[in-house]
This record gives sequence, C-alpha cells and structure tokens, in this order.
Amino acid sequence: MTRARRTILATTLALSLTLWGARVDAKGEKTAKVALTFDDLPALTLTTNQAYVNDLTTRLLAGLRRHHLPATGFVVESKLDEGDRAQQIAALEKWLDAGMDLGNHTYSHESPNEIGADAYVADIAMGEVVTKKLLAARGRKITWFRFPYLESGETTAVRDQIQRWLKDHHYRNAPVTMNADDWEFAEPYDDAIAHKDEARRQHIREEYLHYTDQMMAWYRKAAHVLFGRDIAYVMLMHGTRLNADCIDDLAGLMKKNGLRGISLARAMRDPAYKIPDTYVGKEGVDWIERWSLAMGMDNQLPWASYADPPKDIQAGYDKVDKDRDEPDQDAAEKPKS
Repeated sequence: MTRARRTILATTLALSLTLWGARVDAKGEKTAKVALTFDDLPALTLTTNQAYVNDLTTRLLAGLRRHHLPATGFVVESKLDEGDRAQQIAALEKWLDAGMDLGNHTYSHESPNEIGADAYVADIAMGEVVTKKLLAARGRKITWFRFPYLESGETTAVRDQIQRWLKDHHYRNAPVTMNADDWEFAEPYDDAIAHKDEARRQHIREEYLHYTDQMMAWYRKAAHVLFGRDIAYVMLMHGTRLNADCIDDLAGLMKKNGLRGISLARAMRDPAYKIPDTYVGKEGVDWIERWSLAMGMDNQLPWASYADPPKDIQAGYDKVDKDRDEPDQDAAEKPKS
C-alpha cells in the first residue's frame, strides 16, 4: 500500500467517526442531506420549441420553491442558440430570480478525452460569458463547474492542467454522489409527449420514479460502506420536462428516503469532499466510485443491488437519440451527464 493510499484511508477512518451528513429528526429517525443539481440548462429536451422550454422551467422552479429545495443549475451556453436566444437567457434569469444558483458546464458539452486540455479549458472559458454577467448583475460570482459526462481527463497531465485552470479562475468542482440517470428517461418521455402517447408517458414516469427510489437507497448504502455514515450527497439531475412533471413526486421520494434538501455550498462542507480527487481514466465515474477506487474498496460497494435503467427505457432512448457510444456503456459515462 502506498503512502498516499494510507493517508487517504486514515483520513477516511477519521471522517467516519463524524455524523456530519445526517441528523436525527423529531421521530428519532436519521435523515441525510442532499444538494440537487440540474445539468444542461437552459433545458435538456428533444424539441427546440421555446414554449416547451419556458413552461418546464417555470414549473420546475415553482416545484423546487414549493418544497423549499435549493438547487444549482449548470449551463451549457451553446444551448442559448438552440432556441430564441433572448428567451433562453430569460430562462436562466428565472433560476436566479427563484433564488437558485448557476454554474458552468462548458460551452459545447465536449469531453477532454476528445478535444484535449487546451481546447477544453478554452471551452470552459467560453461557457461562462453569459452566466457570469447574469450573476454579476445580482452581485454574485460564478463558483461552480461540472465536467460533462463526468470525464475529467484520461491522463494525469490532462487532468492536472484542467484542475490548475479551474483553481486559477476560482472555480470549484461540483462532484456527483447520487445519480438516477434521469436523462435516459427524459428523452423517451419527451418523445411520448410529442406523439401524444399518454400511456407510454405515464409508464416512463412510473419507471423513472421507481428507479430513482432504488438509486437514492443504493447511494446511501454505498456511502455507509465507505464512510460508515451518510455524507451530504450531491445529486445529478437535468433540466427536463420529466423532472418538471415529477417534482412533487421527487420531493416525496426524498422524504421517503430520509433526504433533506440543502444548497450545494452547504453540502460541500462535508469533510468527505476534502478527500483529494486522484481519479484518472477515460470513463466518467461519480465520486462514490472514485473514492472507492482510491481506497481499494470498489469491490466492497453494494454492486449486487445496483441496477441499470430498465431495458425498455434504454431501448427507448436509443430509438430517439443515437449518441450512445456502446449499448452496454456504464451509466456513469453515458452522454448526458
């Protein structure tokens, strides 16, 4: 065992003695904290219909506010030109007006594995232009960055160059420690709406909620394997019609799974996120898996109870969107994160 790994393990053991990520409610039951994050703003949809984007944005934000759920949205600024640019920017302003935060998800949603470190950092810089101005107009600064596909560099040199740039420009990485592959359900859901197939729409919705319920429980189990406790989770979602339609049900699932919404900034105070991110690889994997690999505990995660999205959902996605590299590609490296 290397000295670095021993240091990580010692740090982890010390962190596992705390209960930072959980509290006991009035009934004596443990509840955990989770920060909701939504990628691919202004919206991830099959359609470029601006009214569709405006409607889902309004209803998603109304639901978040109704349930007192803070959220951070990650903007892909090339999407501003996929609809009416002024209205797309207005959709981002709605997020800020609702009290939410915005972060940078690059300009074009590329991978450093495809374009290299130099082009990638240029794409990050290009991706902050509008978002930075919107935040500045409200006396705020852009803080958060999330890697598209969760791909942060397949070589140490590429990873380190990107991380240096982010640090020099005062960005913080937004990790992912809870994920239910909502994007894979969202595009078939859009397609069902477009074809006025109400039975299929309801079926996709039910499968999505069932799968999300499973994955919320799975990530809590996985965190307990690594840390002996709940961490403050960061959940990856997307700005979709599906999430707008399901926001009340999602809030109910959070309650069922003992999850209480907090801001991303507050979640990142959990000592678990002080563990160095040493992951290098082609695949984009979440931070639960990154930590498990660094700690030599990947085979101890509860993989037996892990499930991919249902086969009919995967087939439905592949029918409407041809951007999956491999049919059995791992969920963490799929193309919509």
